[in-house]
Amino acid sequence: MAADTLLKKYRPMTETTYYTLLAVTEPRHGYGIMQFVHGLTQGRIRLGTGTLYTMIGRLQEDGLISIVSQENGKKTYQLTETGREALLLETERLKYQLKNGLEILAGGMEDDGGK
Repeated sequence: MAADTLLKKYRPMTETTYYTLLAVTEPRHGYGIMQFVHGLTQGRIRLGTGTLYTMIGRLQEDGLISIVSQENGKKTYQLTETGREALLLETERLKYQLKNGLEILAGGMEDDGGK
């Protein structure tokens, strides 16, 4: 899959994908990813093993993460350059979305022309 097409596939990114990619900015195994996401989101997101490993398989297949080591049956995953690019693009998209929301909400509801 071409890089452009691949990056478009992940925009917008699901919240679980976003947090999983954040988790593997450093090498982590599956349980470590689950713990990282749970801690970062203060328990709001709890990844189940089925969800996580299905997502990991897809992210690996698409080249966003790779296995960096494998010991005692535990695979350790890390973000690839393509994954980093996708994560940065999504972070920028979210930043812009948040900026728009804050601007609108800070100013109250804009005049809708009396509708």
